[in-house]
Amino acid sequence: MALQLDTIRATADRIAASHSLDVVDLEFSGGAKFRTLRVFIEKDAATRARLAAEAAEAEENVLPSGVPAEILSFVTHEDCEVFTRDFGTVLDVEDLIPGAEYTLEVSSPGLERKLARPADFTRFTGSLVKLQTFTAVENNRHFQGRLTAFDGTTLTLDLSAVKQKGKQKRSPGKAAANQQVEIAFTNVEKANLIPEL
Repeated sequence: MALQLDTIRATADRIAASHSLDVVDLEFSGGAKFRTLRVFIEKDAATRARLAAEAAEAEENVLPSGVPAEILSFVTHEDCEVFTRDFGTVLDVEDLIPGAEYTLEVSSPGLERKLARPADFTRFTGSLVKLQTFTAVENNRHFQGRLTAFDGTTLTLDLSAVKQKGKQKRSPGKAAANQQVEIAFTNVEKANLIPEL
């Protein structure tokens, strides 16, 4: 039997919504005996906004220093536990993962969260990101910078926001022009936030 990730994702989304959570990402890895389904969750947008506002109004600041509230998932250990129990039960009852042995891991996406969907790039415009492209852009496939814009099809990175690894040979006139790079969304192989602490 083939694993149907779309059905598993839809089920995860349904269970998460019943607990005021969103599924950020879902990964399935391994084979035969050592299979792992990883689910990354966060509070839904309305709950995140409410918790961020409450944290801002609180006399003692509960947010880590310098970390914007928008980056935080606000997921607790209890959220992960409840989601794991309910989602795991549905997976087993509906036999969505054929075979008896698999490990279900549920956690928050963390500060270096993966960016995959257009909504992720829209939400985190203004944040530092690192990304890798499928094909080279300006003779490079690896970039780090501030995501300054995303129009749904193209993202713009300000490379001057992060000290780039390695030395690229540039003529003095090209240095200023190459501080920003535009990358097609369809060319992004993988992308993650860079924590700003």
